[in-house]
Amino acid sequence: MFKVRVLNEEVIKQVIDMKQVIEAIEEVYRLKAKQKTEVFDMVFHEFERGVADMDIKSGHLKGEDIFGLKLVSWFKDNEDKKLPMLIGTTMVFDSKTGMPIGILNAEYITGMRTGAAGAIGAKYLARENCTDLLMVGAGHQASFQIAATLISMPNIKNVRIYDPIDSNNAMKLANSMKDILTDKFLSKYENTDLYNDISKKFDVNFEGVDDLKSSVELSDVIITATPSRKPLIMKEWVKKGTHFSCVGSDMNGKQEIDENILACARVYVDEMNQALDVGEIEIGIKNKTISKEDIICEIGDVIIGREKGRLSDEDITVYDTTGIALQDLMASKIVLDAAKEKNLGVEVDL
Repeated sequence: MFKVRVLNEEVIKQVIDMKQVIEAIEEVYRLKAKQKTEVFDMVFHEFERGVADMDIKSGHLKGEDIFGLKLVSWFKDNEDKKLPMLIGTTMVFDSKTGMPIGILNAEYITGMRTGAAGAIGAKYLARENCTDLLMVGAGHQASFQIAATLISMPNIKNVRIYDPIDSNNAMKLANSMKDILTDKFLSKYENTDLYNDISKKFDVNFEGVDDLKSSVELSDVIITATPSRKPLIMKEWVKKGTHFSCVGSDMNGKQEIDENILACARVYVDEMNQALDVGEIEIGIKNKTISKEDIICEIGDVIIGREKGRLSDEDITVYDTTGIALQDLMASKIVLDAAKEKNLGVEVDL
């Protein structure tokens, strides 16, 4: 008999903050670069194409003595049943004994770690003096991306938001973004020394836009987080020195930017094999616009100083982040440790 801590979203939100997650995901990339991790093959299955599917991402964080998996399912018809369409569950195990440690709701952690990943790409690959951020996609992931990037890049002054599906979504998000940042992220730092610092980073201008071309031309950092299966941003719109963090392409056939941008950019990934199969670079590789040899390295190699990021202010850089289970496992461990210390969640005797 053994006990497993089960944590719902409410508990998870109480014990985790964005700065903490950014640091944790950076550490994941360091461990990966030092070959102290393993990423297992992704499992994807469609129960009914375009209606219901699931994927399993799993891995081993040797440096933290844990392994595990995240299973995410998407059932389109759940909306009519008043159930969430996207459901995620993470399971964490002790890699010394194989014993389960925790079972966690994966939604909030996924949002946090994905936001952190996009921001880390910008932190290490964008120009230091960047002032203008463009968020392409005004869905669930947008606020996480914006919050993490503002924390990581203190010189950002202007944030433009574009939504390829409905421009009203972009306008609404821009108008409510200051309140979202305060309630969802800044509130975690009340009564701490970090409150004033992060509050200043969040004090920027927000604008919803409906002209993607002109917004791209004005931007230093562009984050894409959409379900697009065709290029939204064309090569001729992009100015020298622009950085892209491509977040939305995490499944075969997805594409957010013109593959010709990749051909003239310094391109980096979070996990090489997974990016080749399902990342932003997938289409460019298949069409032979670029080759695997054109990819500079995984981001962890830049973080530990083994490889260089941008070489000049004129470089265009692209970070293709498909999301890996190691991120979920590290963030989940932080949450489990904090919940144990505060006696939160439910311990289940299996």
